[in-house]
Amino acid sequence: MNSFFSYLLLGLSLSAPIGPVNAAQLDKGIRGGFMHAWLVGIGAVVADILYMLLVYFGVVHFLNTPFMKTFLWLFGFFILMYTGIDSIKQAGKVTLSDMRGGEPLMKSFLTGFIMSVTNPLSILFWLGIYGSVLAQAASAGTQDLIVHSSGVISGLVLWDVTMAGFASVFRKLLTERILVWISVLSGISLIGFALYFGYEAALLLAAQL
Repeated sequence: MNSFFSYLLLGLSLSAPIGPVNAAQLDKGIRGGFMHAWLVGIGAVVADILYMLLVYFGVVHFLNTPFMKTFLWLFGFFILMYTGIDSIKQAGKVTLSDMRGGEPLMKSFLTGFIMSVTNPLSILFWLGIYGSVLAQAASAGTQDLIVHSSGVISGLVLWDVTMAGFASVFRKLLTERILVWISVLSGISLIGFALYFGYEAALLLAAQL
């Protein structure tokens, strides 16, 4: 049981650093409430589990090729740029009276999933982190691997619920002016991540020429 909680804390630690998914969760949660923020995080968790499976089956090495990494950086760039610009464009249009989460819940889920699955850092991240978990559990057997993996996933989901709860509670304290600024700052943050993705894609393209 101590082993499970150790890996649960690892999952929490992996999710905590502010990145594009956390920024999107705050934006969706403030606009649409708990379910929208939660589903952004769940989408990202599903992508993380997918990468964990790919590491387990050894397929992730294909995704780590220069061509696939370039494709993922570019795709992530476009997704983040679109989401960031849309957040800024909608900033002045959303009022407290119409924050009812009008967009489909599936869109929130897909936002989190696509943001996470197109991030090449996730490939390297899970290759290193989950690769270490696999190596450690290899000598102990399948039961330890299941416990460790369950702990990491539980930590990811717990952070998702925490972020969604924070965003949905925080929205009750908002004025319309603050709402606009949060949407703008969230959009700028996402555009910043998009530019980083684009820069990495450009470096990879230049290295292949």
